[in-house]
Amino acid sequence: MKQWAIRYLSYPLVFGAAAAAILWAATHGLPYWPTIPLMALAAIACVALLERWQPYEKAWLADHGDTATDSLHFLLNASVLYGSIEILSWARGLLPALAAWPMHWPVWMQVGAAMIVLDFGLFFMHWLSHRHYRLWLFHEAHHSSERLYWLNSERRHPLHAMMMGAPGLAVLLVLGAPAATIASGLAILSVHLAFQHANLDYSLGPLRHAFGVAQTHRWHHKRDYADAQVNFGEWLMLWDHLFRTYRQPPGRIGRDDVGLDSPDAPATYHRQLLRPFL
Repeated sequence: MKQWAIRYLSYPLVFGAAAAAILWAATHGLPYWPTIPLMALAAIACVALLERWQPYEKAWLADHGDTATDSLHFLLNASVLYGSIEILSWARGLLPALAAWPMHWPVWMQVGAAMIVLDFGLFFMHWLSHRHYRLWLFHEAHHSSERLYWLNSERRHPLHAMMMGAPGLAVLLVLGAPAATIASGLAILSVHLAFQHANLDYSLGPLRHAFGVAQTHRWHHKRDYADAQVNFGEWLMLWDHLFRTYRQPPGRIGRDDVGLDSPDAPATYHRQLLRPFL
């Protein structure tokens, strides 16, 4: 019973509760900081704990010499993400606003709309990063991990994280979306991304074709680079279906199937930061 409950209820309950709590806080005007970041981090901590109880791949529970590096990535990138409300408030003064954002919508609808705009921008930049070598050098660190687990969600070069988010954020700011609305959407997405990379034996059943959960996203991390040009979606798989990059092959991804074959891929944090410039 416990195994079944974790497999089928962990994502709906943990992600659903986090999203509901964040939307409730945003609707009732609670201060973004520290309320919403703490809600997101609590949900991510649940993902980390669930991994220990019911891992997808037991071998991935062990440190692969990557925990320290991944922790540094998480600390920096999560700090920027959860501090984004200040950055976005500052950026709004730099861009012309069209006042076209549907401020009359309920807050939950505004946050959902912001997430869809952000998600398409993330998909597009992700796809582009697999097409252009200079962008790939920034993205390479994310694929170099020899295992998939919750900390992989923020294993990103900080400049590439900014590149990924920039198109969607720019569109939202020009449309006049409130900084708190955008930041709340980013917080919800951060919980989903922890699930997307989790070493957790969970399933959404047929909904895996609609959402970028681990069951779908693991195929994007295949060691063979040619096989990894699939399932770019961060949250919604809609974009992969539209652009014909969606795949759900039979079988499962095994313990040795993820990572990079490239011997040049750096493993330490400082070398990953320097890699695109060398």
